[in-house]
Amino acid sequence: MTGRRRTRSTFLPTITDRPVRAATRSAAAVVACASLAVGCGVIPGATGGAGDDTITVMTWAPEGTKATNKPGMPAFAQAYARWINAHGGLGGRKLEVLTCNDRNDSVAAARCADRAVEENAVAVIGSYSQFGETFLPSLESAGIPYIGGYGVTNAEFTSPLSYPVNGGQPSLLAGLGRELARSCGPVALVRPDSIAGDELPPLLDSGLRAGRHSSSADQLAAEDATEYGSQSERALEYATTDLVEKGCVVPALGDRTSTFMDSFRRSREGYRDVRTAAVLGSVDQTVINTTGGASVYDGSYISGWYPVTSDPRWDAMKKVISEQAFGDNRIDPADAGVQTTWIAYTVFKKVVESLGDGEVTANSVRGALNKGLKVSTGGLTPALQWKFQDVLATVGYPRLVNRKVTLQVVRDGQLVAARKGFIDVTSTLQNADVN
Repeated sequence: MTGRRRTRSTFLPTITDRPVRAATRSAAAVVACASLAVGCGVIPGATGGAGDDTITVMTWAPEGTKATNKPGMPAFAQAYARWINAHGGLGGRKLEVLTCNDRNDSVAAARCADRAVEENAVAVIGSYSQFGETFLPSLESAGIPYIGGYGVTNAEFTSPLSYPVNGGQPSLLAGLGRELARSCGPVALVRPDSIAGDELPPLLDSGLRAGRHSSSADQLAAEDATEYGSQSERALEYATTDLVEKGCVVPALGDRTSTFMDSFRRSREGYRDVRTAAVLGSVDQTVINTTGGASVYDGSYISGWYPVTSDPRWDAMKKVISEQAFGDNRIDPADAGVQTTWIAYTVFKKVVESLGDGEVTANSVRGALNKGLKVSTGGLTPALQWKFQDVLATVGYPRLVNRKVTLQVVRDGQLVAARKGFIDVTSTLQNADVN
């Protein structure tokens, strides 16, 4: 663990009601995006003339950086808007999606939030950023809800205006640790040398301890490295210290996990066999498809938030992609980011439907969610409902309402369910030492 100080967003917002603005400002939005150099965009064809009752939202994610990139999330958001608008809109209203590139940079992330405020977005939906502590205060002060963030930082589970749809890294690591405690000897965690990375070891260890296992060896690595030979060697040395039990290596490096696995494959010659394991977001089917599948990941455990991509519960999302994004190689239905954005927009659609003919504003969207609206996602998650303080408030996650994960395993290059249904990690997280 490094000496960096962790901060959490505890700001209680001054709520202001910001009504939906007509979509005629889209041209000005493009000019403003260019001046801010944050890569924003307005979906073509989703705007109308003056007086239109257009619902404006934003989706952001990093693109074209040397670290984790999630271009499929804003691309899918735009495809979703085209699909919604082609099928009558949201209760007859057009959906306008603004997008923004947060560039894996705190300043750019803050500018994305400022753009959402300037454009009177009623919500930020299905987005990815490592800088929750930077952008959430801007959204909080404007009263704009953040629905369905990727769950990469603790701030998403503390801000009163965050409405997460999954359990983020906390639930994935706790669930993975529980499984590895059953099947592993020494466990080595390789994770980014960053503030977000600092949050990972105690979460994995909470699951290991729940299974009466010793803590993992915490190994730091540069998030944007081009090779991980030395980290691979150290992880293998630790994982093979027990001469009886097979050890496990857990890379949690986001987009750089595949780079690590390439170095790991070359380094493992001469060492006893070890098992690898990871969390969704570091490894999903899209990653496996591009790295040789079975030869690299075969037998790896992967903890996830959702059912495997082949599950028929994803058919509705795949239909949107087929109708509105066929041939767009940024959008892959197996991408955990795309899946999260689909679920987040599913939530938003249900919120708008609950408002009926009432005005759709940041205030009314937030009010519907705060009043206990219960949202079904078709079985992709448990039914979602947000309270100001949920059961994990005592360990620093008052907004973490989805505490169930799936366990998957790689077989012949394909992610398949290792167990049926979801695994509840509530009790494991309640015992996590995250302070």
